[in-house]
Amino acid sequence: MKYQANIQHITSIPELLQEAGLPAPLHPLIALVDNHEVSPGIFTKGQKISLDFYKISFKASFKGKTKYGQGHYDFEEGGLAFLKPKQIVSAPENRDGLVGLVLYFHPDFIRNYPLGNAIHHYGFFAYDVSEALWLSAKEKEIIIHLFDSIANELTANIDRFSQDILVSQIELLLNYSNRYYNRQFITGKTVNHDLITTLDKLLHHYFEEEDSLKKGFPSVTYISSQLNVSQRYLSDMLRSLTGLNTQQYIQNAVIERAKEQLSNTSLSVSEIAYELGFEHSQSFSKLFKAKTQLSPLQFRQSF
Repeated sequence: MKYQANIQHITSIPELLQEAGLPAPLHPLIALVDNHEVSPGIFTKGQKISLDFYKISFKASFKGKTKYGQGHYDFEEGGLAFLKPKQIVSAPENRDGLVGLVLYFHPDFIRNYPLGNAIHHYGFFAYDVSEALWLSAKEKEIIIHLFDSIANELTANIDRFSQDILVSQIELLLNYSNRYYNRQFITGKTVNHDLITTLDKLLHHYFEEEDSLKKGFPSVTYISSQLNVSQRYLSDMLRSLTGLNTQQYIQNAVIERAKEQLSNTSLSVSEIAYELGFEHSQSFSKLFKAKTQLSPLQFRQSF
């Protein structure tokens, strides 16, 4: 275990279990932990923690509200939260934060499998904890069954098939999570549409207040921080509801703004490009043509 800049860095699963007052795992690269058995003083309240391995937390019930961007969603059915290696989180404020099952697995456990190369496609590992996956009663039954299957395999006698089976079970768990997150984007459409409305207002304000002159082209990092959501969650949500990722959504908004300027003002193409945050007008013209099949001047001439 290492401490750096007030961050408690845990390098292995056996090390974590030892800190938690639990027996060593049967396999050093994977473990399933019931948080009811964890020592209550494992981490100081609010302590920043970084793990060198993946973490999937399952709670049978969540109480209160879970945050999605600047909105909240009430649910009681339980859910999943995901953590990728070296992602920094804070220890829960109270014991209620340590309830449920947690699956830990090291990148080396899946490295020689297709999942090792594909796991970065599961974007929810980059979501904030506040963007957890909530589950319906039926979905919860399926997830509980998957965790039970993993537990049974981990407690069985290890043989040459054990790792293959466990990796396939992890992949199945991730695929179901992908399906349920897509459902969540759709069924939580009121909250997500509110988020899109806020995004539109943010982009409008960005150009109206001429922030683009001071800050340049609006970046995904800036937009997601202003909306108080993770970059990956915002991109996945937008793609689910609009077919566009965040970068494409911003570009479309910029093009619409450019069309207004080209059709309603006498500003030159270079002046419009500068006003929209482009360092070079050629970059603006290239993007405009890619999006509209017309150069800025050709578009202006059509008016």
